Amino acid sequence: MFRNAAAVSLQLVGSLQGRKAGASVTRCLHQTVSALTLHSAHGRPQRTMAKRLQARRLDGIDDNPWVEYSRLVTEYDVVNLGQGFPDFPPPDFAVEAFQHAVSGDFMLNQYTRAFGYPPLTKILASFFGKLLGQEIDPLSNVLVTVGAYGALFTTFQALVDKGDEVIIIEPYFDCYEPMTLMAGGRPVFVTLRPSPPEDGKLESSGDWRLDPTELASKFSPRTKVLILNTPNNPLGKVYSRAELELVAGLCQQHDVVCVTDEVYQWLVFDGHQHISIASLPGMWDRTLTIGSAGKTFSTTGWKVGWVLGPDRLMKHLRTVHQNSIYHCPTQAQAAVAQSLEREQQHFGRPSSYFVQFPQAIQRCRDHMMRSLQSAGLRPVVPQGGYFLVTDISDFKNRMPNLPGDGDEPFDRRFVKWMIKNKGLAAIPVSVFISAPHQKNFDHYIRFCFVKDEATLQAMDKRLQKWKEELRA
Repeated sequence: MFRNAAAVSLQLVGSLQGRKAGASVTRCLHQTVSALTLHSAHGRPQRTMAKRLQARRLDGIDDNPWVEYSRLVTEYDVVNLGQGFPDFPPPDFAVEAFQHAVSGDFMLNQYTRAFGYPPLTKILASFFGKLLGQEIDPLSNVLVTVGAYGALFTTFQALVDKGDEVIIIEPYFDCYEPMTLMAGGRPVFVTLRPSPPEDGKLESSGDWRLDPTELASKFSPRTKVLILNTPNNPLGKVYSRAELELVAGLCQQHDVVCVTDEVYQWLVFDGHQHISIASLPGMWDRTLTIGSAGKTFSTTGWKVGWVLGPDRLMKHLRTVHQNSIYHCPTQAQAAVAQSLEREQQHFGRPSSYFVQFPQAIQRCRDHMMRSLQSAGLRPVVPQGGYFLVTDISDFKNRMPNLPGDGDEPFDRRFVKWMIKNKGLAAIPVSVFISAPHQKNFDHYIRFCFVKDEATLQAMDKRLQKWKEELRA
């Protein structure tokens, strides 16, 4: 085999040397490799692949920073506060619903309606119809997808065409940009910017705001979609009614579809209120609202998501859905349907999971904030969601020369240093920022606080040790 490789190498060199000066090396390589015949271990001739292998839609999105941080977590002894998933059981009623779906009606092992298990689409229409003030048809206004991720991908593929512009508010959930690019669209970024907090108070995610003039300037005749995320990942910002009215007015003025990612809508703290932009006057007909059973019931592995919206938009999502995944697992859908039916009966009462869960998670958030502050980190108080962004400016000033590529944002180098040296895993906020702006936001990192008490106590021990080392 090695002799064959050497012969191929000599043939390539000879072929290239025989070309006229100035000839394209790439073209020469392509033509030469196309003409070569290699032999397999069995001696049969095999022609090498000369055509471009990957689709052009993958150009520029093949490198994913999550891969590196996930790998580091497995290589070191760390408390994993990076990836956003609960490490505690779902509520008993959800587990029981899933067990019943698996062990009960044997027909739940088979296909159901392609666009959603009928009891699930029915309860989604009923439940969210009341919240949004709409008569929602379970057949035409609801689509069940493989998680909210699947809902987003289906939406981008259905609506975004080559050259269409998509306004993305940063920091943003990191899949929005590659999904826009894969659909042929052009991301247009507008930035949430922090304003100084009041004296003596911690910075809040509510202090990060859009500039109305800057936002308005991002709309053009090519703008097709604006994507909104409230509560926001990674920041935890819950958009106020005034902010939503600003976005809604511009979408209506420029005839733009609003895609709103509301997977954390039940996790809102400190008396803040989640408002769905689809409930504002004139917005139902141009809004797609995305939700997730994974975030709603702490069952991220079930991968059940949904999209709600007007049929004029939904019919295009159904076209993508029926020609891609076609169908989502029936038993998980049945379990989510039963869980939502239970919540509808308890909605607004102290017995409601949607009342109890945010109270419990707010205690986790507050625990993490106190612990981080004790080690000299400065948390940005999240109004909602799973995550807490922390300002590491003091560390950036004290230790600017951490190992890593000189062009690598500081927060990425800091997180890798922290994993290796302090046994704590987080995610750098620059991965949620467009490339031209990353250096402006490389002094923030993101922790997930939706964790079991034992995980938070393990974090406390690592942070206490870190605090003692800082004093030494």
